[in-house]
Amino acid sequence: MLKVRDLHAYYGKSHVLHGVHFDVGEGEIVALLGRNGSGRSTTAKSIMGLVHCEGTLDWKGRSLIGCKTHDIAHMGIGYVPESRDIFPGLTVHQNLLLGQKAGAQGARWSFDDMYAMFPRLKERQHTAAGVMSGGEQQMLTLCRTLMGNPELIIIDEPTEGLAPKIVELVGEYLKKLKERGVSVLLIEQKLTIAMHISDRALVMGHGSIVFDGTPDGLRADTAVRKEWLEV
Repeated sequence: MLKVRDLHAYYGKSHVLHGVHFDVGEGEIVALLGRNGSGRSTTAKSIMGLVHCEGTLDWKGRSLIGCKTHDIAHMGIGYVPESRDIFPGLTVHQNLLLGQKAGAQGARWSFDDMYAMFPRLKERQHTAAGVMSGGEQQMLTLCRTLMGNPELIIIDEPTEGLAPKIVELVGEYLKKLKERGVSVLLIEQKLTIAMHISDRALVMGHGSIVFDGTPDGLRADTAVRKEWLEV
């Protein structure tokens, strides 16, 4: 579905990504791992048209280079940023409503799906999003993105700052996305959850992919983990 080839990205004169190369297949969960500053979030922003980049970003035969972010979203790529970016003054239900695409046909997800997946959101559907906990806001951001019916969802650090029980819950729901045919590019620091739910693992270091293989392969590669992941 998504093919990334020789991707370079820049912040002004700062060269951040150096020839990034990977694929995300249909119905696949791919974990993008690495330390802070390795280029993982920049990769996500490049795919979504939020950063100046060069190279190849092929989405189902269409180039994303130079496309506007809203056009990329309408092509079927959803993005859950680390900052969450909920609308704090709107209710949970209103936030979800904003995630819907006008005239969308054959949508995989409905309000009932979201509330069944996260009963806490149903309980708080008329509550202003800004007063909810961090875990609840993370659930809301994920659900709002799903309401746009993406075929691929890019999720940046979904478990950051969440309690261990909520982290487990997020992991279970990411697997449910795969069951519903949604591909996932998961940017994560917690190796336990990433290695447990992912089909493939990518490791990024200094703006390049330094490992591309299975979670079992990464577990066995002590040198890569020591050099690029472990503190």
